Amino acid sequence: MAIVGISPDPPAAQKKFAEKNGLDFPLLSDGDHKVAKIYGVWGEKTMYGKKFEGIIRSSFLIDEKGKITATWYKISPQATVPEALKILKA
Repeated sequence: MAIVGISPDPPAAQKKFAEKNGLDFPLLSDGDHKVAKIYGVWGEKTMYGKKFEGIIRSSFLIDEKGKITATWYKISPQATVPEALKILKA
């Protein structure tokens, strides 16, 4: 089993984020949003009435054959691994 995170942030920002949130898995940079677009998690968002494009925080559990077995949207970084482990242990 391997756990990785992917975000559009540059590596330096990811390192700071991982340290702040106590993440113990690698974060990969998707600066051009190519992976996010493939997974359908780069799109229009609204904050304080303003529309903009950005990452839609999501997690995917992908099996060894590349099949998505579970998805979580609007999940916090701290909840991601525990939620995935619930599925894996079931």
